[in-house]
Amino acid sequence: MAKTLVNTDFNFPGQKSVYHGKVRDVYNINDDLMVMIATDRISAFDVILPKGIPFKGQMLNQIAAKFLDATADIVPNWKLATPDPMVTVGLKCEGFKVEMIIRGYLTGSAWRDYQAGCREICGVKIPDGMRENERFPEPIITPTTKADAGHDENISREEIIAQGIVSKEDYETMERYTRALFQRGSEIAAEKGLILVDTKYEFGKRDGKVILIDEIHTPDSSRYFYAEGYEERFNAGEPQKQLSKEFVRQWLIENGFMGKAGQQVPEMTNEYCDSVSARYMELYEHITGENFVKTDDQDLAARIDANVKACLAELSK
Repeated sequence: MAKTLVNTDFNFPGQKSVYHGKVRDVYNINDDLMVMIATDRISAFDVILPKGIPFKGQMLNQIAAKFLDATADIVPNWKLATPDPMVTVGLKCEGFKVEMIIRGYLTGSAWRDYQAGCREICGVKIPDGMRENERFPEPIITPTTKADAGHDENISREEIIAQGIVSKEDYETMERYTRALFQRGSEIAAEKGLILVDTKYEFGKRDGKVILIDEIHTPDSSRYFYAEGYEERFNAGEPQKQLSKEFVRQWLIENGFMGKAGQQVPEMTNEYCDSVSARYMELYEHITGENFVKTDDQDLAARIDANVKACLAELSK
């Protein structure tokens, strides 16, 4: 199995702090810039799984960078540079404690809730009689609170504003941006024979402006169906052919793990990790329309350290 980067411990010039997320490690440079490293960690059900996935960080970072560039004309974003295949450097923003999830189809956790009798998600009414993977008449926004630890929780637009988590004006801007990004992402996916099913966006604020932060349209934050055969599979009640992290969740569920207390993560063999890497590569190549080129994985930490320091020196000129 190829080498993986699952932990980082860098000391960059001007570094004030570091935040180790589920998948990304974010370094604060002089309270002005962020160095975001996409590690090879993988999480599901809000749990970091015990083994890394080869080249996953590179794939996620490169997909996100491509989509940040492809949407910069409609929504301002934080990205300044990608000095390394696994790293994005950008503007430090004050992040909102809300994730904007937008769904075009009834699937995944929303479908599991619907099956259990739920007809309202985050204050959005869902009609009776819908089927799994059915398209909503209009995409729906189902935000969650962004937890520092543990599970993110569903929350309605009204609760977010009433509790002062986000101001009404900023929330309306986030909503507008979310719909515009989803529309653009759907158009790009359609050109590649894919359907952007659902995704999440995160926003922050800098100099009074709402700015898109973090990753977008990656398999960690999004679900894609193959467009070809969607109608036939839907009409026949068959599972959709999809590209997303859902296949990892399904494998975990089949092996008795859903992130609940007392449950054990099943063994992740090298062969399984390589198979997950291959699935991520398949999505990368479909959604970007480019062949994935594996970078040298012999000393990932040394390579990242050198590339980031050179970038920070250039940005400080």
